[in-house]
Amino acid sequence: MEKILVSACLAGKRCRYDGKDNGVPQIQQLHAEGRCVLVCPEELGGLPTPRTPAEIVGSQVLTKDGEDVTEAFNAGAAAGLKIAQSENIKEAILKAKSPSCGCGQIYDGSFSRKLIVGNGQFAAQLLSARIKVKTELDL
Repeated sequence: MEKILVSACLAGKRCRYDGKDNGVPQIQQLHAEGRCVLVCPEELGGLPTPRTPAEIVGSQVLTKDGEDVTEAFNAGAAAGLKIAQSENIKEAILKAKSPSCGCGQIYDGSFSRKLIVGNGQFAAQLLSARIKVKTELDL
């Protein structure tokens, strides 16, 4: 059975920026069946939970307070990609709109919930490694 890489927050892990989760029953069931590999790239990058919300602004990831957390996001994306490769992952289900996991659309960096075309740091790395990425909105 091939495993699917999943944003940990979608499986119910409280790793969202605000310390909550984005649990999706369908994904929680996959996790209960042992069919998922859970990853939170932001925590893998060394960021705490809870943490100040961040969005991609140009080539940087900035918190709402203006702190540059690009390095942590990149480190977490790289660590998550290593996990995916070590588990021979072919498909991922990631959190929509996230600066790490968003695929196809992300917030525009104004912290106004406006969406733009783009991918989060982790989603972009997975796609570059030819791993299929979708979000919970695609289920």
